[in-house]
Amino acid sequence: MIKSEKEWFASWFDSPFYHILYKDRDYTEAQQFMDNLTNYLNIPEGGKILDLACGKGRHSIYLNTLGYNVTGVDLSANSITHAKQFENETLKFNVHDMSKPYKEQFDAVFNLFTSFGYFDKEEDNLNTIKAIKAELNESGFGVIDFMNSEYVIDNLVAEDVKTVEGIAFTQKRSVVDGYIIKDISFTAAGEDYNFQERVRGFTLADFETLFEQAGVYLLDIFGDFKLNPFHAKQSERLIMIFK
Repeated sequence: MIKSEKEWFASWFDSPFYHILYKDRDYTEAQQFMDNLTNYLNIPEGGKILDLACGKGRHSIYLNTLGYNVTGVDLSANSITHAKQFENETLKFNVHDMSKPYKEQFDAVFNLFTSFGYFDKEEDNLNTIKAIKAELNESGFGVIDFMNSEYVIDNLVAEDVKTVEGIAFTQKRSVVDGYIIKDISFTAAGEDYNFQERVRGFTLADFETLFEQAGVYLLDIFGDFKLNPFHAKQSERLIMIFK
């Protein structure tokens, strides 16, 4: 466990090792997802998009190249500092806690790639959906792209080792009290490191309860980045459109 008063994600996502471990993520697939999503939602040209938990801003930057006015926000100051070098008149980045409403309204609010369910306080999950509702204009859509927890748990690999840039990351996965947990340990420059990722294994039914409590309406559900239908046992993703 991280010996820190910060919540785990504030430490791990700010660590350079996080970006090393996940450097080979498929961004072509991610860009196709953005193409599919913006076309499906029919966001107006020059429309405003809020990218919640944007990390270093890769998806915000791509959305901006499609002609949208994009604001990327993240809790990680290091990630936002990195992202700010790409700012222009229609692309802005700010440090922001997504469980609190942002100061503007948007045509769409995207929360992508399982950037939900991290909070230690249960109420912050509901507060985030309430915040998204407050951030949407009258015709706006909210999107949460989450893992399909049922599929992930069914296919959990208990332990493996992934070597990136000469660092051997040992990854141990488990399910404890409704949380999907990954313990990551490695040695770099003679120092031992231990980090933990902990995400609440929300199911579709859990989200439906949160949406009802937040007063938003679930419009569509997809099971992958190509926007195919959702199947509880087979789909890798749980992509929800709401307003």
